[in-house]
Amino acid sequence: MSIFKSCDVRGIYNGELTPAFAFDFGRAVGTMLQGGSVVVAGDVRPSTPRLKGALIEGLISSGCYVADAGLVPTSALYFAQDWLSVDGAVMVTASHNPPGYNGFKLKLGQWPIFEEGLQTLRTHIENEDFRQGQGYWNRADVLQAYQSQIEQHFDLGQSLRVVVDAGNGCMSRIAPETVRRVGHTVIERFCEIDGRFPKRDPNPAVAAHVAGLAEQVLAEEADLGIAFDGDGDRVVFVDDKGRIQAGDRSLVLFIRQRLPSAQTTGERTVVYDIKCSSVVKEEIERWHGVAQVERSGHAFIKRTLMKKKAGLAGEISGHYFFGELQRDDALFASLLMLQILSQSGQPLSTLMDDIQQYAITPDLRLPCSPEKRSAILADLQAAFADHEITTVDGVRVDFERGWALARPSVTEPLITLRFEGRTEADLQAIQAEISGRVPALGRLLGTNSGS
Repeated sequence: MSIFKSCDVRGIYNGELTPAFAFDFGRAVGTMLQGGSVVVAGDVRPSTPRLKGALIEGLISSGCYVADAGLVPTSALYFAQDWLSVDGAVMVTASHNPPGYNGFKLKLGQWPIFEEGLQTLRTHIENEDFRQGQGYWNRADVLQAYQSQIEQHFDLGQSLRVVVDAGNGCMSRIAPETVRRVGHTVIERFCEIDGRFPKRDPNPAVAAHVAGLAEQVLAEEADLGIAFDGDGDRVVFVDDKGRIQAGDRSLVLFIRQRLPSAQTTGERTVVYDIKCSSVVKEEIERWHGVAQVERSGHAFIKRTLMKKKAGLAGEISGHYFFGELQRDDALFASLLMLQILSQSGQPLSTLMDDIQQYAITPDLRLPCSPEKRSAILADLQAAFADHEITTVDGVRVDFERGWALARPSVTEPLITLRFEGRTEADLQAIQAEISGRVPALGRLLGTNSGS
């Protein structure tokens, strides 16, 4: 079953992902929870109601008590698990994927699920090994309590002008309302729920998808633009000059806001994914924090946040995690960014211009068979044995003035490359050295045609 990914289940609706599968998936989750309690919610996609209904039927047939939270952002579902004191949580969503996709994000207990847990679920389904029982369900209204929990962390400061782009997704109603409730003026963009995502792609981390937001921020003379993904757990910020800000640069502002007052080692620990610019680690160390690099992926970052009792974590994709919540929360991150701007009295463009900017590539996703990919990663590690190597996620080679990263895709026959240099010349030199020492990578990059 190719729909089982490293941290969740995701695929094309009515391909491998059907209501019949959702029913069996619910039975498998209920079996692993031994007929315990679980909160379920869903995103805005047209296929979500049928999948969620079948999922709930499967959970009930295994003896579970099910609390149906309805249509909420994924972060509100995670909140609901703690608020309702239930054993597990399942979100029907394909996150930032196109509308034809759907899937499941889940927690069994307090920890995020990984490959091992997903494999156990898969085995239950393949063997039709399910617990039998008779559970029941009811509705659970969690949004008001969720909003109150988020809002209590923020004081009303200087009122700002904000364009909120929900992309017709799960944040369409709750985000504009919450931002207004903490005192800001909101201009709504694509805040009508529509799971076909007719106005823009649900992935805001791709600059082209939020170019219209950047234009509207300028046209409205707004202080900030905020763009959410389909299930509302990732956020991208646009500054007052209409510049789309990378996730790691926004993380630097959160570091500057939180580390100066951090007291414990945990509070001073910041977890970040391996794709982030070196400026993140430098900023953490500048404020006497503890830098903790981790594999890219929501579940991996969250697990390390919890293990280290870290105060803050972030991914370049726009996931931000907070120690006081013990989870990621895009709405919390949005209010925090607004608080930083309100308290500083400076525009976001000025704050961002104060952050060091290095030359960095986007992810270079290149076709590569699994066999060749494994050989390339081994060759890269061997060729640069005289350098500092990090293997938490693929192979990263650190240079005096930058780094190179090669990561295997877990879902496609691809290898993903990323490079950073202190300057553009440093970046080019690092790519050239990688190509020279690892000819197979050079051929992929198109910079070593003579090999």
